[in-house]
Amino acid sequence: MSSFWSAWVTVITLAVIIGCAWLTFSVRKGEAYKEATDQTVGHSFDGIEEFDNPLPRWWFNLFMLTIVFSLGYLALYPGLGNYQGLLGWSSTKQLQDEMAYAEEHYRPVFEKYASLPLEEAARNPTAVQMGQRLFADNCALCHGSQATGSHGFPNLTDKDWLYGGEAETIKASITNGRAGAMPAWGDALGEDGVQDVTQYVLSLSGKATDQEAAARGQSNYQALCAACHGADAKGQHALGAPNLTDDIWLYGGEAAQIAHSIRNGRNGVMPAQQNLLSEEKIHLLAAYVMSLSLDK
Repeated sequence: MSSFWSAWVTVITLAVIIGCAWLTFSVRKGEAYKEATDQTVGHSFDGIEEFDNPLPRWWFNLFMLTIVFSLGYLALYPGLGNYQGLLGWSSTKQLQDEMAYAEEHYRPVFEKYASLPLEEAARNPTAVQMGQRLFADNCALCHGSQATGSHGFPNLTDKDWLYGGEAETIKASITNGRAGAMPAWGDALGEDGVQDVTQYVLSLSGKATDQEAAARGQSNYQALCAACHGADAKGQHALGAPNLTDDIWLYGGEAAQIAHSIRNGRNGVMPAQQNLLSEEKIHLLAAYVMSLSLDK
């Protein structure tokens, strides 16, 4: 915060508190010598009338206690612009202290299970449960609470993997993240070409298609798409290019959705977790992801 805005906040805050104190004292001084009366101030609501009587002393004292408390609080804690308070407290520092405490006390627990090979950890109920909690905190927003994915986010409970389902590959995906990009082919193909390639892609997974359009689209596929998805359209794990011959679709398998992907391209990013989670936590998270598709 700049010096100007720091001063502005400080002046406004203190002025409000001092103003409240002045108003409370001035009203109390004017009422100090008044006696209780049956005279009202003219306010009436729901049959209840307000009498013109002095503010009770206990109520006045509560007002003053509130003002004293506010000044004490602002002296000890941040609240007056850039002033940090006598205690030096901040929400950031408190969070860091709590994280350091948790790291110190729970690291041995994570290390115990992180020492297991991933395949073994994926079959250990306690390790899987710990990984599930990490997944819920860090991954469920995109992949869903049950890890079944959604439009643009892979289902992690099946055997279909964009980059491979080996233990170390899953761990690498979590650690380093992934950035997938499919170029847009709309300008190169034209709309007719987009529709032809769409029909060919549909034919690869056995869906009803326009066979003539699919035949025309095959040549464009081999020229533009085979480099990533393979001549047999089985995909390539090294590039994260999906298999087009099954009926598993990241962005939807209807003709309009496939055409949109071909025409406009797709870009997907999975954020790296290496700066957010310790190596032990990533190990347990990978074990949980592996456990979702075991024995399937």
